[in-house]
Amino acid sequence: MGLTIHYELFEPSRVGGRARWHVEELREHAATLPFKLVGHVLEADHTEIKNADRDDPRHWLFTQATRYVRMDEMSYPATPLHLVAFSTCPGDGCEEATFGLAVYPATIKIDRKTIRTGLSSWSWSSFCKPQYAARSEVGGVKNFLHCHLAIVGLLDFAKTLGILGEVLDEGDYWESRDRDALASQVGGVAAHIG
Repeated sequence: MGLTIHYELFEPSRVGGRARWHVEELREHAATLPFKLVGHVLEADHTEIKNADRDDPRHWLFTQATRYVRMDEMSYPATPLHLVAFSTCPGDGCEEATFGLAVYPATIKIDRKTIRTGLSSWSWSSFCKPQYAARSEVGGVKNFLHCHLAIVGLLDFAKTLGILGEVLDEGDYWESRDRDALASQVGGVAAHIG
């Protein structure tokens, strides 16, 4: 069992200015929430994303931006043609949470086959594991709740912007908004992660 939050963002228009505006609004709102750190909005093109190595500070953001297309029983990466995004650190011990919008190719080539991606608008699909923030050495349950609720708060704002797609909260907080139930769940998970 984990307490990962999975989320999708989308902008139905293929107009880059609208996507940029939405991401900038999202970033401005993130700065008002209790995130430990909110990065700057950055833009990158396909070449930058493909050529970034593991030492590049944007590496996790670029990794999160990659979408996967299923064909038969396999999944293949679709690297963005362009992205507008930012990273956050919700709190001590928590994974980075990335937010943005990217436009993807309509097709990708795999083993001389052309595969349709089905990605026709600006979108983002990401996840964050705030459960690691529950470790006692970084603040325990209180720190976990701080991180989890900051992410949910930003997703709530994305919903008001009209860019929020699906949210899957393995801690069930997104649906229930029950802090006590979330705190009780993290107690059991924290025992397994040290």
